[in-house]
Amino acid sequence: MFSMPMALILSSHVAASMVGGGASQRVLNAAKIDTMLVPTVLYGRHPGWGAPGGGPVEQDMFESILSGISDQGLLDVTDVVLTGYFADVGQVFDTAAVIDVVRKGRRVNKGVKAFSRDPIVVVDPIMGDAPAGLYVPAPIAAAIKDQLISRADLVTPNLFELGHITGRPLTDLASMVRAARAMGRPVLVSSLPRHGRIGVLYVDETQAWLVTHDRFPKAPNGTGDALTAAFINQIIAGEDAKTALEKSVAATVSLVMRAHEWSAPELPLVAAADVLTTPLVTLEAEPAQPA
Repeated sequence: MFSMPMALILSSHVAASMVGGGASQRVLNAAKIDTMLVPTVLYGRHPGWGAPGGGPVEQDMFESILSGISDQGLLDVTDVVLTGYFADVGQVFDTAAVIDVVRKGRRVNKGVKAFSRDPIVVVDPIMGDAPAGLYVPAPIAAAIKDQLISRADLVTPNLFELGHITGRPLTDLASMVRAARAMGRPVLVSSLPRHGRIGVLYVDETQAWLVTHDRFPKAPNGTGDALTAAFINQIIAGEDAKTALEKSVAATVSLVMRAHEWSAPELPLVAAADVLTTPLVTLEAEPAQPA
């Protein structure tokens, strides 16, 4: 009998950096969520440090890994599907098909002992950032938009990605809220500049909340991955959206605080795992409805 939540992560595996699917996996595990990581790339380190080593996972290998998971019956008990970085368009289409299988399996196999009644699909549309722009090929970005966002229960773009996906100018908070709401599903937006601080915005059809925190001079890579996973932890625990936003941002900020305290070049996701459940700071969300 499966009594604990199970998450399927489809994203990068980076051996020496706390980013991508590995970062998501550690944050989810800290909340006692079991994980299955299907790698889209196998890298030695984050490309920000230089040549990463390794390379993309070929599509036949990607599909074979998914087949093994399916043959074990684990798609029927998957409570969360989390998508992240993709190396080619084929992986995106395969992921869309897996999402459909997970949802259909739960409907058809009523007797499975899954943790949640219905699975949730979280799409982190990793495709670019400001000021560099897209850092994946345009066809991958288009496939994420066309194939995955329509299947998502939650989308977690950064501000650049929100603008790219919606095609809307994001000039102020009101325009950001309207763009997020236009996606037609709950959205968690990171990397909002707010009067010298950084903001994270949650928007759905009925509510919009903003949390801001101090800007760090330099944060390790992987904060977006950690934030998305921390938000999932809170939703799985039954928190409402406002509380989930406050607690997940506080946990992510606390990780960065520990990294600065310890002069750690990577997020200390293992050594500082305690701050994921007991953050060092308390943050309060404020309403962010457009005028």
